Amino acid sequence: MQANAIKETTFNFPGQKSLYKGKVRDVYNINDELLVMVVSDRISAFDVVLPKAIPFKGQVLNQIAAKFLKATEDIVPNWVIEVADPSVTIGRKCEPFKVEMVIRGYLSGHAWREYSEGKRMLCGVPMPDGMKENDKFPQPIITPTTKASVGHDEDISREEILKQGIVSEADYIKLEDYTRKIFQRGTEIAAKMGLILVDTKYEFGKVGDQIYLIDEIHTPDSSRYFYKEGYEERQAKGEKQKQLSKEFVREWLIANGFQGKDGQKVPEMTDEFIEQISNRYIELYEKITGDKFVKSDVSDVLKRVEKNVTKAITQLV
Repeated sequence: MQANAIKETTFNFPGQKSLYKGKVRDVYNINDELLVMVVSDRISAFDVVLPKAIPFKGQVLNQIAAKFLKATEDIVPNWVIEVADPSVTIGRKCEPFKVEMVIRGYLSGHAWREYSEGKRMLCGVPMPDGMKENDKFPQPIITPTTKASVGHDEDISREEILKQGIVSEADYIKLEDYTRKIFQRGTEIAAKMGLILVDTKYEFGKVGDQIYLIDEIHTPDSSRYFYKEGYEERQAKGEKQKQLSKEFVREWLIANGFQGKDGQKVPEMTDEFIEQISNRYIELYEKITGDKFVKSDVSDVLKRVEKNVTKAITQLV
């Protein structure tokens, strides 16, 4: 067991009603009022959680999300009440909308895969002819997905969301408006850091009639960033864009014969490689936020988290 990283949590906080374990996050429900989101140091690739945790990864993601939620709270209120620990956020328990708002400024990833197969519609949104991979769209497009409780999220169109009554029209208009405005803000912040915010996803929830931005935003796990410098030249030459994401982990796995397929075994991750990934995440943090990363105390990381969160809950409830 890596003592300096958060791999598994089994806390029992005051007022705890349930625990949901995601690939990376452990979410504790406190009295059906608060959610305690522990961003673990687990790392997933190809829908598989890798066997070893990456020290400071959770802190990186938690602190990037906290910074960007703060930077967008004038656009839409968010779920955060307190960042109780470097790796933990406590916030309002909202009723989540059953769609994820994916917004794309560039033809990359899933959109490019569809486009390269000859499709010119994505989630009911037309894509112009004559584009190359990683070209900028004339304006950002919103390509929502349904939030699957099991299996993969599925593309869905605005028309289908309204027809199925997944979200009311009045709420959906607001979600689109918030999505465009937050993406615009994220794009402006990224540009100051010499980056391009390529695409990202947002999740929203409701308490009563109030819509809140929930979960995390603009982290390298939920967003794709390119380096701005050299972007035009690479596009002109048809070269791959320089990305700021966890793509390097996927590339290492592929090079070592693993793509999450049946019968494949996760290659052995050495201590050196784990440290390398940790350092890359810290580099991502500093590049995206412009702040120096301050490593949290990891002498007994689980004890630290438990102490900090218990204290915060006691004050909040």
